[in-house]
Amino acid sequence: MATNKRVFTLRLEDDVFDKIGILATTEHRSMTNYIEYVLLKHISEIERECGRIRPAEPPED
Repeated sequence: MATNKRVFTLRLEDDVFDKIGILATTEHRSMTNYIEYVLLKHISEIERECGRIRPAEPPED
């Protein structure tokens, strides 16, 4: 199944990793899905306060 999601490496302290695992489990989510959910929620809050975040347009060839 094709997806438009990018893959990247995220380094976390053991304690943070373990806490995210606990929170994800209580929400019945995978850790990856929980991290994405939290980030999207945070972006939404920032955009509500400050306006839409517009990513830069890619340069033309």
